[in-house]
Amino acid sequence: MFRRLEEGSSELAFIFEGQRYTGRQGDSVAAALLAAGIRVFRSTPVSGAERSAFCMIGACFECLVIIDGMGSRQACLTPLRSGMVIERQVGRRNPAQ
Repeated sequence: MFRRLEEGSSELAFIFEGQRYTGRQGDSVAAALLAAGIRVFRSTPVSGAERSAFCMIGACFECLVIIDGMGSRQACLTPLRSGMVIERQVGRRNPAQ
């Protein structure tokens, strides 16, 4: 369903849920996750429903993930960096993050 329009930019390694993946220079975290086949980014606090990227412009907050230990980060607005550790956010953000 998701494919890159252009190839050729340098690859960046990142970790999602303990597994190594690669994205491309210039990808947002959401774009890299989607390109890697990852569709579930978080679950909601009330019902536990699974959520993914929706608007890709930062308006909907459906793509919240934990990045390098900090929760409630919008994956669609966060540029991918080499070595990032990304986790699904389950429920509400832990205030200690």
